[in-house]
Amino acid sequence: MAKEVVKKIKLQIEAGKATPAPPVGTVLGPAGINLGDFCSKFNEATRDKMGDVVPCEISIYDDRSFDFVLKTAPAAFLLKKAAKTNKGSKKGANEIVATISKKDLRAIAEEKLPDLNAYDVEAAMNIIAGTARNMGIAVEGLNDAELAEQAAEAAVEEKEAAKREAELEALEAEAKEMAEADSVEVPTHSDEEENSEE
Repeated sequence: MAKEVVKKIKLQIEAGKATPAPPVGTVLGPAGINLGDFCSKFNEATRDKMGDVVPCEISIYDDRSFDFVLKTAPAAFLLKKAAKTNKGSKKGANEIVATISKKDLRAIAEEKLPDLNAYDVEAAMNIIAGTARNMGIAVEGLNDAELAEQAAEAAVEEKEAAKREAELEALEAEAKEMAEADSVEVPTHSDEEENSEE
């Protein structure tokens, strides 16, 4: 009789560096599988990918045994590695943080192809180029000029927005000063009584 899968867990772990400590232990501990066994099998399977982040899908069976399938590294990780940058842009395509070559793009697309919803390398390249664009990574000869132009336009818009913001703050401050200067003392009830007595 086939074993029944009771749980599927997805993790992203650095190749060859799985340990029973958190985050691995925290996620897999409650599942009741042998953590030491998983870590040694994972580290053995990923030894050739040292330095990469490797996603894996773990199937846990009703008898607490397990299997896992290794996936390709996340596109964002591969793009940052190729671009030699630690992080992507906070402003997306409006800020270029790095540039990669078409050759790098093709290499990443070829590596990611088994996990992508694409039939050929060209389609995979388009998907990876879209991810790169959202991270602020330009591709030489593909979209670098377009992204540079977009980043320049965004910088101009940002300057104008900052200028408008400063003007608005100045107007608000001016309006507040005028409101404070216009506040006239309202005569109280006792002042009116004194006037009527005279």
